[in-house]
Amino acid sequence: MNRQPLTVAVVGATGVVGRTMIDILNEREFPLDELRLLASERSAGQNVSVGGRQVEIGLARPEAFEGVDLALFSAGGDASRELAPAAVARGTTVIDNSSAWRMDPTVPLVVSQVNPGDLEGHPGIVANPNCSTMQMAPVLMALRDAVGLERVIVDTYQSVSGTGSNAVAELEGQVRAHVAGEAPTVSVYPHPIAFNVLPEIDVFLPNGYTKEEWKVVSENRKILGLPDLRISCTAVRVPVFVSHSEAIHVETRNSSTPEQARELFAMVPGVVVQDDPAEHRYPLAVEAAGRDEIFVGRIRRDVSIADDRGLVIWVVSDNLRKGAATNAVELAEILNDRGWIGPATDRGAQPYRALGPVEAFA
Repeated sequence: MNRQPLTVAVVGATGVVGRTMIDILNEREFPLDELRLLASERSAGQNVSVGGRQVEIGLARPEAFEGVDLALFSAGGDASRELAPAAVARGTTVIDNSSAWRMDPTVPLVVSQVNPGDLEGHPGIVANPNCSTMQMAPVLMALRDAVGLERVIVDTYQSVSGTGSNAVAELEGQVRAHVAGEAPTVSVYPHPIAFNVLPEIDVFLPNGYTKEEWKVVSENRKILGLPDLRISCTAVRVPVFVSHSEAIHVETRNSSTPEQARELFAMVPGVVVQDDPAEHRYPLAVEAAGRDEIFVGRIRRDVSIADDRGLVIWVVSDNLRKGAATNAVELAEILNDRGWIGPATDRGAQPYRALGPVEAFA
């Protein structure tokens, strides 16, 4: 594999996902001519350790992208909407981890194992999916291709690191307060998260879903190329530091069995089947943390669906790694390997456009 050394910027370099992006670039030995770390005015000027050396954080502004080949963004939607076009105008290819560009029909939304070919037509910006979508899509892809998909119901159990470092600190503080017999301090979430379960992630929409839940609906439709897929989600925050868990109920078009599903999932790169209930072996959040794989288990028939067309699946993955940073770096590797740095029109490729209308809320 002849990867070209690139000048790479990480935007949001002091956040939990940004720091993980830096770690994974180093772990995977991504070929770097230069690594620029960028952040807001609040963090610019700080130093962080990268590979045993101190690197100063620069200010994320349009001029910072001069000479940058590839930028990994994890600085929130407002920063992405402002800075991504400015970076593209300077010749930078952007992989954005916010929700700013995911539902733009001209911007590919890509999971590395599912639809890497969509990267070819990118307009300079590539969208990284939501962490909950990320770990579902390869599992649903395997069923889509083998037996078809009719309906998907998913309940997510999402860790506090998905909110950021403040939420991690709040959970730690509330646990200590509980042990000390003190009242918990609540600021990040509307209720205490320690020893609690909150069925509210992001803002509520007019249809009663939260924005997080609707991301799962809209993004899976777009990634899988199934704009009419019947899918519903309930997203729940749980007192876990790292890794999201999901209970997925799938109605397939054709008959399917748990044995067949296990074989299908095992063939997907990056998916690991852990399914031995007799030995209490199934995916666990604490074991997935720090790993890049998507773990599946508790695979069984959904007895509420007739004709062997129903499956229930438990899926767990590290939301900071495969759910965000690792997929972004994997997309960077594909772009580099295939010579797809730069917009499609500059490379003579056909522009990307999403298949059919996909409903989304702003």
